[in-house]
Amino acid sequence: MILDRKFPDYKLGLMKFIECDKFHLTQFIGQCPEFYSDTFADSSYNGPMNPHNPAEFEKLPLTLLKGVGPQLAEKLQHLGIETILDLLFHLPLRYQDRTRLTPIGSLQQGDDVVIEGTVAGSSVVFGKRRSLMVKVQDGTGTTTLRFFHFSAAQKSNLQSGTRIRCFGEVRFGRAGLEMYHPEYRLLSGSNPEPMEDTLTPVYPATEGLQQVRLRKLIEQVFAYLDQRQALPDYLPEELREQANFMPLLDALRIIHYPPPDMSLARLQTGQHPAQVRLVFEELLANYLSLRKLRDEARRANAPAFTHKGNLRARLLAHLPFNLTRAQEKVVKEIARDLGHHQPMLRLVQGDVGSGKTMVALIAALQAIESGYQAAIMAPTEILAEQHFLNLDQWLQPLGVEMTFLSGKIKGKKREAVLQALATGQTQLIVGTHALFQNEVHFHKLGLVVVDEQHRFGVHQRLTLREKGRKDDTVPHQLIMTATPIPRTLTMSAYADLDCSVIDELPPGRTPVNTVLIPAERRPEVVQRISAACKEGRQVYWVCTLIEESEALQCQAAEATYADLSSSLPQLKIGLIHGRMKPKEKADVMAAFKNGDIQLLVATTVIEVGVDVPNASLMVIENPERLGLAQLHQLRGRVGRGKAASHCLLLYQNPLSQVSKMRLGIMRESNDGFYIAEKDLEIRGPGEILGTRQTGLMAFRIADLTRDSHLQPKVKTWADKIRARHPEVIDPLIKRWLANAEQYGNV
Repeated sequence: MILDRKFPDYKLGLMKFIECDKFHLTQFIGQCPEFYSDTFADSSYNGPMNPHNPAEFEKLPLTLLKGVGPQLAEKLQHLGIETILDLLFHLPLRYQDRTRLTPIGSLQQGDDVVIEGTVAGSSVVFGKRRSLMVKVQDGTGTTTLRFFHFSAAQKSNLQSGTRIRCFGEVRFGRAGLEMYHPEYRLLSGSNPEPMEDTLTPVYPATEGLQQVRLRKLIEQVFAYLDQRQALPDYLPEELREQANFMPLLDALRIIHYPPPDMSLARLQTGQHPAQVRLVFEELLANYLSLRKLRDEARRANAPAFTHKGNLRARLLAHLPFNLTRAQEKVVKEIARDLGHHQPMLRLVQGDVGSGKTMVALIAALQAIESGYQAAIMAPTEILAEQHFLNLDQWLQPLGVEMTFLSGKIKGKKREAVLQALATGQTQLIVGTHALFQNEVHFHKLGLVVVDEQHRFGVHQRLTLREKGRKDDTVPHQLIMTATPIPRTLTMSAYADLDCSVIDELPPGRTPVNTVLIPAERRPEVVQRISAACKEGRQVYWVCTLIEESEALQCQAAEATYADLSSSLPQLKIGLIHGRMKPKEKADVMAAFKNGDIQLLVATTVIEVGVDVPNASLMVIENPERLGLAQLHQLRGRVGRGKAASHCLLLYQNPLSQVSKMRLGIMRESNDGFYIAEKDLEIRGPGEILGTRQTGLMAFRIADLTRDSHLQPKVKTWADKIRARHPEVIDPLIKRWLANAEQYGNV
C-alpha cells in the first residue's frame, strides 16, 4: 500500500495524509475500504465518517472536496452550505442554453447566446469609463465585446486573428450590438471544440464565489456519488411507487444538468417529473418540521383558564353592538383552547375592520378572570395606543386594571408601570416592543396576544413568550393579522398553528369605492377634498416618503403639507409621520379623531389601527410604490362610518406592468383574502409573512403559488409518515430545513 511504503506506521501515515490532502483521502478510502474499516475502528479518532454509510455521507465536510480550504468554506457558509450534502441540494435558480452556437449576424438584443469567431481588432477606449473593446466576426456579421475591468495579459491575449468562443447577454451599446464582460475562452487547433451537452445552471451565489467554481464543486459531488451511490432516499417506498417518483439521485442530476432537448419553458413552470419529485419532498419536509415543532410546543404546560364567563357577559352587555357570527365562532374556538393545559397556538385572521380586537379582549378576560395577566403587543405606538384607548373605554365598567407601556413612557411613570406589572396589580398591559425589554417582569402572565404578527422579527415574538415561562409552564399565544394570509401559505407556513378566520364584517361597513387618477389631475383631487370637508367629512392624504426625493418622483409628506396648506387655507390641516416624537404623533391623531383637523397629511404610519368613522375620503399618492397588502390596509382607514367612502389612487406615469396589475386589483376588489392571494403571486411568501429575515420561506425549488396543488397530498403523506415512518422525519427536515426550529419556536 502507498501509505505503508511512505510511513511505517500506517495509522500515523493516514493522519498526516489527512492533513495534506483531505479530498484524495476520500478517493483512497474508495479504493481501499478494508483499510478504512481497520483504521477507523479506533473510536478515539474524530476524523471523517465512513462515506460508504449513507447516514454518514450526509455529514461529510466540504473540506473533503478538492480546492475547498477555509476561505472558500467560509464563503459557502454564507449560502448555508456546510456539508457535501448541502452542496448537492444547492439548486439552480435558472438555466442558460450554451448547447448551440448563434451566428453573429442573427443576434437579437436581450438574448443570452454563445458565439464563436475571430478577433478582428482590439483597442482601449476612453470615455466616462475606460474600456477594452474587442471586435469579433464570424462571416455572418461583427459584434463588440466590451470589458470595463481588464488586465494587461487579457488585452495581450485578445489580439487580431485569435479564435474565441464566448457567452453573454447581447445589449445595444455605443458600437451597436455588444456583449459586456462575456465569459470566454480562447480556441486553438483546427478541430471544432465540443459544445456543452447540458443546459448550464445558474446558482444562488455570494460575493467572491463565481458560478464556475460552484459548478466544479457540484461536479465533484456527483462524481463521488456515481462511484458510491451513498445518497439515501427517505421517502417511503409506497409513496414513491404510488406517485411514480423517479429516484432521488436521478432527479437531482436532471435539475443540475438538464439535457439540451429539455424545454426551458417547461422548467420554469415546474412541471418536469424531476422538479415535482424534489418540490414534493421539500414541501413535505417543511410541513413535517412545523408539525414536529407543534408537538414539542404542546409538550409544555400552560395554565388552564377555568372561569364562569362573568367578565365576558358584563362586557357584551355594555357594548352598543352585537358580535358577528364569525366573531362568536372564533371566540368559542379560543375559549376551548384556553381551557386546556396544552399551550394555545392560534392564528386569527380577519380583514380590516372585522373585529379582531374584540375577540382578543374576550380571550384576555378569560385569562384575567382565572387569576392571570394578559399582554397585547402591537408593532407601532399609534396602533398600541389605539388598542389601549378602545380597550380602556370597554374595560372601565368592569373594573379591570389595565396599563400601557411604550418607549415614550419614562421616569417615575415607567417605574410605576413596571412595579404594577411585577406585583400583579396590572391585569392587562398593552404595548409595543417595550414589553419584552429586560426590565419588564410579569407576575403571572397567562396569555400573549401579538397583533400584526408579520411586523415583528422572530426573536422579538419569542422573547415575549419566554417572559411568561415559569419552569415548564408557558403562556398561551394568540396571533392576529389583518393581512389575510392565503390558504396556500397557511398550510405551508402555519402548519404548527390552529387557524381561525373572521370572514364577516360588522353590519354597516360600506365598501370603499376605489378610483385610479393620474398625477396630472391633482388639482381636481384638491377641489374634491375641499368639497368633502365642506360637507363635514374628514380626509386622509397619504404620502410614501417623508422628505423630498427627485429620484423617486415622490411628493413627500412635508412638501405636500405645505402645498395643501397653501391651496386650501380655509381647512384645518395636520401632519403626521414616523420621525415625529411620540407625543406629537399622539396629539395630532387625537385632534384628527376629535374633528379638530379636517385634512390629515400622513405617511404610512397610519396603515393599521387608526379608527376615525367620520373620515370618508383617502388620497394615496404614488400608490405604485406600495404592495397590495399595504394599500388594502391604508384603504381600510376609511369606510368605517355610514357615509359612502372613496379612495383615490393618485399614480405617477408611466406605470410598470406590475404596478398596473396591482392597482387594477385594488380597483376591482375590497376582499382582503382575494387581494392576499394576488399579493402572494406578485411578491412571494417571504415578504408577506415577514419571514424573509429567517430564511424559512426561501424555498430551494418549491414555489408556494405554483405548487399549491400539491399541498393536500403533502399533508396526507405527512400524516402517514408520522404514523408509520417516524424515523425519516428528522433526516428529511435536516436535509431541507436546517433552520426550521429557529422559525418554529415562535
